[in-house]
Amino acid sequence: MFALKPISHDCVAGALAKAERYRLLNEPNEAESICHDILQVEPENDAALQTLLLALTDQFEESPERVAEAHKCVERMHGDYDRAYYTGIVWERRAKAKLRHGVPGSGARTYESLREAMTWYERAEAIRPAGNDDALLRWNACARLLQRNPRLAPASEERGEPLLSE
Repeated sequence: MFALKPISHDCVAGALAKAERYRLLNEPNEAESICHDILQVEPENDAALQTLLLALTDQFEESPERVAEAHKCVERMHGDYDRAYYTGIVWERRAKAKLRHGVPGSGARTYESLREAMTWYERAEAIRPAGNDDALLRWNACARLLQRNPRLAPASEERGEPLLSE
């Protein structure tokens, strides 16, 4: 219907700064659009992929289908550390969106999502660049969230009713 207008390579840095600003202004749709424009001219731009992923995760609460799109961003990232770290981000933000919805019985699913995030942060920690403790900070944030919320617990093992002997 409409042909999108490509941005120039010279404007990528400024566009990325705008995308980050829109995220901070709680306008993830605007940030997402800008990131798509950047990726049209620089498909390998990891900073745009990271910002796009974060903009998508900002929308998890109202658009759960964005989870799959966020995972596709991770697949396009180049470094093993970034793929592990941002996979953790997707799981953590998915868990927090579930927590905010407060659906009865969602405590176990939220717990499992946070534990999955923590597993990915541990993978990232093992291969992190020197001077980068971001994965540890995120792991600790997940651990504290679990400690503060007793309703977030693993699903108890379901047991069948005992058979009555006659």
